[in-house]
Amino acid sequence: MRGYADPVERAVSSEETCTLAIIKPDAVVHGKTDEIIMKIQEAGFDILTNEERTMTEAEMRLFYQYRAGEEAFEKLVHHMCSGPSHLLILTRTKDSEDVITAWRTLMGPCDPCVARREQPESLRALYGTEMPFNAVHGSRDREDASRELALLFPSVKFSDEDVEAPQGTETKGAAGAMEVLCIPEDMD
Repeated sequence: MRGYADPVERAVSSEETCTLAIIKPDAVVHGKTDEIIMKIQEAGFDILTNEERTMTEAEMRLFYQYRAGEEAFEKLVHHMCSGPSHLLILTRTKDSEDVITAWRTLMGPCDPCVARREQPESLRALYGTEMPFNAVHGSRDREDASRELALLFPSVKFSDEDVEAPQGTETKGAAGAMEVLCIPEDMD
């Protein structure tokens, strides 16, 4: 079984794309993080980074701004700030399926009740309870993945340019700064 790599020690090749995965506070508080990570790895994902942190209200309002007009917006923001989450950067080299599509499939339908009916082996079916307590988040598409990764990992460089680190970039140990270059797979 693959472990997750320290992004300082792992270069992302031009054939890989990245997406954001969040193990939400409801799954973390119920002690399901390790089980979920194991299922992610068993499904063929590589975890480039896994950071536990509690989100701020300002981060989550910006993160979910596309849902600001919805009735459940305040409940979602409150939930996401209620305790620690695990923020993961995922990539997938196992097969040709796009990492975003593969992650969304593994998560299952947004509503855990629907997930249990339609995809009983999905993460939301197994670990979610009700909305918004559906255990995991994933980016909807490449545009969202880029926006979400940039918002939650502001010190990490996600680029569709050259894979080489910019001149003058300092590489530090695991506790220092990190740079991950994620290249969209349809770019040359």
